[in-house]
Amino acid sequence: MKKKLLAVVLCLALVATLAAGLAACNDQDDEFKIGLILLHDEKSTYDKNFIDAMNEVQAKLGLKDSQVIMKTDIPGDDACYVAAADLVDQGCDIVFANSFGHEDYMIKAAKEFPDVEFCHATGTKAHTENLPNYHNAFASIYEGRYLAGIAAGMKLNAMLKAGEITTPKMGYVGAFTYAEVISGLTSFYLGAKSVCENVVMDVTFTGSWYDENAERQAAIALIERGCELISQHADSMGAPSACEEAVVPNVSYNGSTQASCPNTYIVSSRINWAPYFEYIIDCVQNGKEIAVDWCGGIAEGSVVLTAINTAVAAPGTQAAIDAAINQFKAGTLHVFDCDNFTVGGQKITSYMADVDFDPDFTADTEVVENGVFYESKFRSAPYFDLRIDGINFLDEKY
Repeated sequence: MKKKLLAVVLCLALVATLAAGLAACNDQDDEFKIGLILLHDEKSTYDKNFIDAMNEVQAKLGLKDSQVIMKTDIPGDDACYVAAADLVDQGCDIVFANSFGHEDYMIKAAKEFPDVEFCHATGTKAHTENLPNYHNAFASIYEGRYLAGIAAGMKLNAMLKAGEITTPKMGYVGAFTYAEVISGLTSFYLGAKSVCENVVMDVTFTGSWYDENAERQAAIALIERGCELISQHADSMGAPSACEEAVVPNVSYNGSTQASCPNTYIVSSRINWAPYFEYIIDCVQNGKEIAVDWCGGIAEGSVVLTAINTAVAAPGTQAAIDAAINQFKAGTLHVFDCDNFTVGGQKITSYMADVDFDPDFTADTEVVENGVFYESKFRSAPYFDLRIDGINFLDEKY
């Protein structure tokens, strides 16, 4: 009898052990995972910004390394679809991609894998594709660039007052002649113009998001044209390093370059992607819908500035930026207030923008309301593409 009872106990113990093991396997299979598809790696300031944000969120939420899978150096071609499909195979509940060129391949994957959420930064098609598992996201970075422009304008004023320069002329290195870049360079210029009324700006384009030599040569060419301060919408250290060598003030992008450029770096604006990563993870884990088009701003912590380099910035820069931030939060400051710029000498009272993307860039949506061009209101990605007076486009790269 005792032997039979012992056998039963051992059998029950074995069943319990097997059940626990099976439950552990199921828990592992059901473990939340997020995959990131990145155009470059951490050597690109643009991609490093996403990587840093994901690392921050991983630490905050206590996610294991096995729950965050990053794929770097993925171009905007079918390699993106292959990467997305592989992340799905690895059990990812969310697949996120960070380059404009990734969009069509993310949409392809979203159609094939309807149970996985696909989120894409800088895209334009989510609101017209009507896929329940495909989403676009951006941030009102034009506000951050406007603030950085204030720092640039104040630096020019200080240089004029000190007799170091005679003309308040800036240069800007852009990647492509896209609305996203035009929106950014225009908001930067308008920020500078808000404190330095006579500022002008030359713009040149490299035709690449990341080409250190091209960005460096573009900055050198702008300096040779008499530009007294340089900023950029490009992802390498090319322009900042050229400025440091020439001792020309620089407003960077996507992160501080002060360590490498201590004598010229002033400030940098960037999108903080951590709030969006937290948002989409919360949505998936708690069964909530992800917004088709999401756009965070200063209030959400999605648009931030790095610390000002006081050794280079003009006195009073921080106070001027803080005042503008308070106006943004109060809703009393609009970057693209049509009273603050002209096009061909004329004030803009109406504008049809290409919001619903099509290959011919057909204008389809009125975006001026009550005297303000409302950027990122009708979709998250920028659509401001006006060529305003005071900005000189030296070339075009599409």
